[in-house]
Amino acid sequence: MLQPSGVIPAMVTPFDADHHIDEAALRRLTRRLIEADVHGLFCLGTNGEFFSLSFEEKLRVAEIVIEEAHGRLPVYVGAGCASTNESVQLAVQLERMGADALSVITPYFLTYTQQELADHFLTVADATVLPVLLYNIPARTGNSLQPRTVKELSTVPNIVGIKDSSGSFDTILQYIEFAGQDFAVLAGTDSLILPTLMAGGHGAIAATANVFPETVRSIYELWMQGKPEEAEYSQRKLRALRSSFSLGTLPSVLKEAMCMIGLPAGQPRLPVQPLSPLAKAELRSVMDRYMEEGVIA
Repeated sequence: MLQPSGVIPAMVTPFDADHHIDEAALRRLTRRLIEADVHGLFCLGTNGEFFSLSFEEKLRVAEIVIEEAHGRLPVYVGAGCASTNESVQLAVQLERMGADALSVITPYFLTYTQQELADHFLTVADATVLPVLLYNIPARTGNSLQPRTVKELSTVPNIVGIKDSSGSFDTILQYIEFAGQDFAVLAGTDSLILPTLMAGGHGAIAATANVFPETVRSIYELWMQGKPEEAEYSQRKLRALRSSFSLGTLPSVLKEAMCMIGLPAGQPRLPVQPLSPLAKAELRSVMDRYMEEGVIA
């Protein structure tokens, strides 16, 4: 059974001028990330705007990424929906299409009990033979997976890990403590990649890897090589872009940053608006500094 590890980019979904999936741009992005020697690909996550895609569009995005990956590295696909039934339907389809693993976000809109959340994940995991990665992002879903719930779920053979985007390092520490070393704990907050590795975590699913995958990958590889100072230096390089995310609504800043370096990502789908001229100018200065420093070619 696959154990998630390393740096796995949280891929955006490029759109064209009519807000349709830009298939050529998605293929280009997938190839670029593979050429950067990342350790996996993660599509249909939060930065991939899964919440604004139809069921059929989700399948098409997954199909394209799986085709381009062609078995060269594992493809993790977001299968989480608001209901358990739809999540199961999507998981079954993604398994048939050749996904290597599934990411399942907590259900959203309503606030659920821990038992309801656990039963949701157990039902989805039971519907597929694929490895399942739990996804905790309470600021977006209104639901948080408690460490004891994660411990319970970690005993299920095909529930192999968790992506934590709570932004709480204490939560990550508790997941590692409660679930054990065979259960992969991945940082979903890019500022916590190195701290997670230092605590015994397995890597990260990182949004900033859309922009500079080699830099993000080097955090993991330098740490694994026993070079913590160099890994910390790479970690610090992410700070300016991470701080810029506050200039707009997710994922508008990330997509604009990609466009600025020649990667067609398009604009987010409405109701998310493009960056204001002032915000765009601030981001432009950040990206210019990255290019001056050689972080981005």
